[in-house]
Amino acid sequence: MSMGKQAQVAPMTVARDLRPSDLRAALAAGWGDFIACPGFGLFFAAIYVVAGMFLYFALFTRGEIAWLFPAAAGFPILAPFSAVGLYEVSRRREAGLPMSWGAILGASRGHGDGQILSMGVILFVAFGFWLMLAHGIFAVFMAESGMGAESLALFYTRAGIMMLLVGGIVGALMALAFYAITVVSLPLLVDREVDFVTAIIVSLGTVRSNTRVLLTWAGLIAGSLFIAMLPFFLGILVVLPVLGHATWHLYRRAVSPPDA
Repeated sequence: MSMGKQAQVAPMTVARDLRPSDLRAALAAGWGDFIACPGFGLFFAAIYVVAGMFLYFALFTRGEIAWLFPAAAGFPILAPFSAVGLYEVSRRREAGLPMSWGAILGASRGHGDGQILSMGVILFVAFGFWLMLAHGIFAVFMAESGMGAESLALFYTRAGIMMLLVGGIVGALMALAFYAITVVSLPLLVDREVDFVTAIIVSLGTVRSNTRVLLTWAGLIAGSLFIAMLPFFLGILVVLPVLGHATWHLYRRAVSPPDA
């Protein structure tokens, strides 16, 4: 790990000098992890691909395809929790530990203290809150347009465009807030025995100390996931694992343990 500018955040020391080159290095390392252990990445990504396809066809069958947009927009809120197993793959590969499905699938239990599961509950509650907000925004503009959820023509109306604008801003702010509390906290909880409140504090401190670079990383994640969802979610099979592994390596660059 680079020993450049650093700051003390809770019990951890975080870098204050992350650069765009660190993002490129993290992506390269993430790609290396995916190529070395593709089965794990494809497994975790396939869960979301299947869920996305099921949601699409369920909404299409019910004539409510317009609801796919808020559901897809909320995906970045849940994506970090789906990467916990990927963090464990990268951790074990970095440490030279053997890979096993039991260890990888059990990563969500963390160190047996329930801290990662507590973070998962927070994220799923946030996703539910986003769906309620999206429902309210949709209802307001749908009433103005006089159209229903079965018509995609709504998005070509003035009310539909305003709905996308308002919903996009609200969704982006929510996704950004939860990105800030999870980008470092989840890999930290996989790596170290800390409570989730401390992990969130470290994550927020890391983002505050490297705002420009980590906002760039957030934009890259959001843009990549959006593009990956377009061809029937199939792009997620590659994009999600690579981003998950890369986030682990970015965490390792950014955060030093207390004894470092």
